[in-house]
Amino acid sequence: QVQLVESGGGLVQAGGSLRLSCAASGRTNSNYGMGWFRQAPGKGREFVAAIWWGRTRTDYADSVKGRCTISRDNAKNTVYLEMKSLKPEDTAVYYCAAHTSTRALLDGAVQYWGQGTQVTVSS
Repeated sequence: QVQLVESGGGLVQAGGSLRLSCAASGRTNSNYGMGWFRQAPGKGREFVAAIWWGRTRTDYADSVKGRCTISRDNAKNTVYLEMKSLKPEDTAVYYCAAHTSTRALLDGAVQYWGQGTQVTVSS
């Protein structure tokens, strides 16, 4: 089992920035792909970004490309999502996700979810 705990959400004005963190614990000795998903009110959960174990590749949803950067510190078992130029439509609960196959993660297959952190962007 892997436990994921997100932090860093909050209220920010449009155009502002936030940095989300996700700390993994438990059986983290496997090479997990890590990612972020989000769910806005009344909408389904959608993919935001993913990073491969060796940090050799990152993937982003078109809606956040150029505004978000995903990174990870494998020594700390932590993944980050830096978000800038935030828009009201970025308002959502952001979930950290993990899968032993990053490619599966890109297809929305998630083995482990965090509890989510709320991001609210005011106009």
